[in-house]
Amino acid sequence: MTVDAVEREVIRSRLLAITDEMRVALQSVSGSPTVTEATDFFTGLYLPDGSVATMGFQVSQEASAVGGLIRHLRASGRPVRPGDLFLGNDPYVAALHQNDLQMAGPIHRGDELVAWAGVMAHETDMGGMDFASWSPRAREVYQEGLRIPCVKIADRGEIREDVLEMILAASRLPSTLGLDVRAFVATINVARDRMAALFARYGAARVADVMAWMIDRTEAVVRERLRALPDGEIRAHDFLEHDGHEDRLYRVDCVATKRGDRLTLDFGGSSPQAPGFVNATRAGLRGGVAGALLPMLGYGTAWNEGVLRPVEIVAADGLVCTARHPAPVGSATVETIWVVGNVTAAAVNKLLACAPATMPRTQATSSGTMATFNLSWTAERGEPAGLHLLDPLAGGSGAHADRDGVDAGGPPWVPVPSIADVEANERVSPLRYVRRRLTPDSGGPGARRGGRAAEIALTVIQGSADALVMMHGNEVPNSLGLFGGLPGATVAHRVRRSAGRADDLGPKPGHLPLAPGDVYEVSWQGGGGIGDPLDRDPDDVARDVARGLVTQAAARAIYGVVAYDGRADEASTSGLRDRVRRERVGGELRPGEAPREGGAPLGPTLRLLEIDGETCVVSPGGNVLSRGTTAWRAGALRRPFDLEALPGTWRLHPRLRATAYYCPGTGTLLALDIDEEGAPVRDDVLLDLAQRASPV
Repeated sequence: MTVDAVEREVIRSRLLAITDEMRVALQSVSGSPTVTEATDFFTGLYLPDGSVATMGFQVSQEASAVGGLIRHLRASGRPVRPGDLFLGNDPYVAALHQNDLQMAGPIHRGDELVAWAGVMAHETDMGGMDFASWSPRAREVYQEGLRIPCVKIADRGEIREDVLEMILAASRLPSTLGLDVRAFVATINVARDRMAALFARYGAARVADVMAWMIDRTEAVVRERLRALPDGEIRAHDFLEHDGHEDRLYRVDCVATKRGDRLTLDFGGSSPQAPGFVNATRAGLRGGVAGALLPMLGYGTAWNEGVLRPVEIVAADGLVCTARHPAPVGSATVETIWVVGNVTAAAVNKLLACAPATMPRTQATSSGTMATFNLSWTAERGEPAGLHLLDPLAGGSGAHADRDGVDAGGPPWVPVPSIADVEANERVSPLRYVRRRLTPDSGGPGARRGGRAAEIALTVIQGSADALVMMHGNEVPNSLGLFGGLPGATVAHRVRRSAGRADDLGPKPGHLPLAPGDVYEVSWQGGGGIGDPLDRDPDDVARDVARGLVTQAAARAIYGVVAYDGRADEASTSGLRDRVRRERVGGELRPGEAPREGGAPLGPTLRLLEIDGETCVVSPGGNVLSRGTTAWRAGALRRPFDLEALPGTWRLHPRLRATAYYCPGTGTLLALDIDEEGAPVRDDVLLDLAQRASPV
């Protein structure tokens, strides 16, 4: 149908408002702090085929997952009637992991299916061999809790209490789970009621047309943005350590190929699936990609299926990001899916940095991990109780090409990050906070500094409790920097026992008993930096030191800045930086003869210039690093980089090494690569050069 432009805008705005009213309904009914305080949930409206048309600004990784539940139901051929509701949480069907309970409700006009409403929230416990349904000991998905492929929980408006009772019986926290299921029902009912009013005013066909138009419009915007970027191949990789059984290292590898208005993401170089619970299914892979791309390519337009239509995801079965049944996947969201988001974001950000218009949007990796903390205890009446702590979302965001990262800014797939107030967590648990604050030196150093991460210290005040603690990023700096920027700090955590003993903990300590007087301390990953730290304005570093963001030791050792009373000592800083640059090149500095301006960008530091009829990569100092290709690392100085020796918190897995690439003439740090020991040189930006250079 043809919809008047004004009418279309009114309907579009109302659809977005309905999605937000769904959020309000969910938070109003749910009694879980995960939903009410930390917003670990998702709401959205879908086309009949499962394409997401509108979504809220909560966990964007779930947009495609709820759509997958709808597509699974359609493929089954089961009848869908007005008033029906369907529940699922199976990662081998559509969910990210078993804790992500999903509900989808059809929206009819008469007997015609016009749309779907979808909702999801993280449930603290869905059964299994360990509290919180995250078990480092698991070797099969059967050990990780109840899996619900897709069950009808309401038949024509009537809740199937027997089915609900069966589901609640699997959980250690049935009252919390049951209340959230009721909150889901309320959320879907609000969507149905508001959509019915919209149908009555404008007609169901017009509303459906606007939903489809919204997706088409977003797709057109994203394709236009892709066409404006250079064609080529961009590579990114990241690691996670320890699968719950052994401290093995797992690689998530992404090769992004951009041609015209299409983007192909190939994860075929990733590690085989793990024997432990860190794996992701194919639904998780798609969720990780969606969470990264929605804010990066969908900015300024409605977030929906249109962002994903120009994107093809390629990966064989049996990888750590496409695990085959019955591999355990309980911690997928905070392990492999999180790392999939890291590498997807890194690859696209490198591409954005190669076009002047999108250069300011370039961002280093944000909050590269989530260090989970779940607490279980026995309540006053003897029943089990628990809390899923969302404080670890307060990692630092990555630096942008033109500004520093945001302190405690969180990951990009949680666009409006929120964590519970200290008092809210203390009110519902025996926890007491010793401190919650931002950590100095945790943001990745660079010409633009990454945002700082937060840290906490916790104790219990009565009885005893059992914490389930795990993460990646204790031995892997996942918040990688770009173009010479250093990564954000790695996770550091320990427990100080009341007897006075302090124990440093590794990436997967698992169950950690806590008694009154014991203190658990953890600091999280900051955001990555962009550009050589020696290129940061000395006065900015001095102000960082005065404000407690950066220590004096880090200012000298990393930034080459001598600061007193909030001001940089110009002469001392200049001499220190000059000495560091000469140490990098092993002698005197030798700037090149190539022009230092003009050309096309290859990130914020390097440029592409046509010299003597040949396209060259040129450093800031005018040194030519490569000819006829953007594989410039062969022309740079390659040196081992002792990241762990610097002031701050960095720790590398025994199989990882950091390698610095410097301009051979000026000593500018151009890239810091972290890869497995003995790995070949991996050039990460390989552009098609036909239209990239400008003559000199």
